[in-house]
Amino acid sequence: MPTVPTELSAATVRRLEAAAGTFASAIAARMDELPWYAGLPPDERSWVGLVAQAGYTDFLRWLGDPDPAGLADKNVFGTVPRELTRSVTLQQTVELVRTAITVVEEGVDAVVGDGAPAERPRVRESLLRYSREVAFAAAAVYARAAESRGAWDARLEALVVDAVLRGDGEETIASRASALGWRLDTPTAVVMGTSSDDAPAGVVPRVRKVVRAAGGEALVGVQGERLVVVLSGLTDVLATAELLATTEFGEGPVVVGPTVASLPVAARSARAALAGVVACRAWPRAPRPVLADDLLPERALSGDATARRALVDRAYRPLEEAGGALLETLTAYLEHGGSLEACARSLFVHANTVRYRLRRVGDVCGWTPSSPRERFVLQTALALGRLSQVPAPAAPRGPLGGRPSTADDDG
Repeated sequence: MPTVPTELSAATVRRLEAAAGTFASAIAARMDELPWYAGLPPDERSWVGLVAQAGYTDFLRWLGDPDPAGLADKNVFGTVPRELTRSVTLQQTVELVRTAITVVEEGVDAVVGDGAPAERPRVRESLLRYSREVAFAAAAVYARAAESRGAWDARLEALVVDAVLRGDGEETIASRASALGWRLDTPTAVVMGTSSDDAPAGVVPRVRKVVRAAGGEALVGVQGERLVVVLSGLTDVLATAELLATTEFGEGPVVVGPTVASLPVAARSARAALAGVVACRAWPRAPRPVLADDLLPERALSGDATARRALVDRAYRPLEEAGGALLETLTAYLEHGGSLEACARSLFVHANTVRYRLRRVGDVCGWTPSSPRERFVLQTALALGRLSQVPAPAAPRGPLGGRPSTADDDG
């Protein structure tokens, strides 16, 4: 890179130094015309003004030592608080530099004066090269700020996903998600499976791209071999999960937790998805992805208390409360291996009556006994429902095994 000519006379340098206050005032007046600058708080406007003044001071210093290394990064932007990069965008900073350079260009000829006309091109060339170095320095400052924010956001995202998985309090999850800029009032679901890539840096942006194309947002966490995706704002969670299952999830089950009202309560969806991943081994032909609610019997058999309660509350109790011999008919139907005729004979009713009652079973609880898979769900629900019943206390017995004697018995 060619060096800037430094053969400026001492008189010209003194005139430029003496004009520092005039240029600072002119730059401040020109910046007041910028809409975004007028809207800044007073303290931030003060910082921006100091940057403009420091820029002209460093320009004078640079005339004597035109070394671009560490120029504006250490001097012009070195005293700026990091928070200012959040209030003033890179585009606004470029506009600020352009405004300051324009003001100096308009007045530098008058400052140099007619006594040194040969030095005017040199000063203009120096100003041009200096403005280029300032622009590069500004870009470097904002690039580092963006990298720092990106690294912080990635750590914060991992903390939010971990809090959802561990079931931290709703306030904790809401606080961390708010710091990340996440909307808290949108429906949320958790999808869980194995990762297809050992490098989280490659998986995370690809998952986000797929989810955003579907119209939603995603929090992504890679914990060892496990990939956790928290989906929000989607109208069809299962369709998006199918896309992710074919591209980003590795071999093994992919389980979609139930959709909950918001992110702070997403721990419920995460618990169901995790229990589904564990229990999915009991259903080798399960679809991929599979809903956690479709794995209720397997989850109940693996010890998931939530699944046990769900089966009792959604199947056994509604059938028990519906009456109409639905529970008796379903029990007989299951005991006879799904045979309508055998079930009808055991109940001394017509086969059409059994058909009608079985249709009513599907209407009441949502599971149809004629489907082999749903028949297994109902059979598990009935067993769990009977186990949940509190047995009546047995009558006390006498010393010989009979009823204890009373005065009436002796009558």
